[in-house]
Amino acid sequence: MIKVSETAKKKVIELMQDEGFNPTVDFVRVGVKSGGCSGLSYDLKFDKENQEDDKVFVDNDVKIIVDKKSFLYLIGTTLEYSGGLNGTGFVFNNPNANRTCGCGESFSL
Repeated sequence: MIKVSETAKKKVIELMQDEGFNPTVDFVRVGVKSGGCSGLSYDLKFDKENQEDDKVFVDNDVKIIVDKKSFLYLIGTTLEYSGGLNGTGFVFNNPNANRTCGCGESFSL
């Protein structure tokens, strides 16, 4: 399962509405792809439909879809949003990551 913090929920809803998505029916697609300075990087985008192999979660009223392969890397992850002086953006708190890069956008297992 992937969890969504309260601050991430507010930002997701705001961004989805800004981009023409409906937060009550559309999804946040979370994935993992090769790349980044630590080997794997997170991928986050909005989507209107889920695919056959997607896993669907709802946490804090946010609908999340994850492809089957990425799910293995993301079990137990919490999506958070940081708006502080050190940078603004979504942050993945992933208990499976052994190492993360300084920017927090990539990780390794």
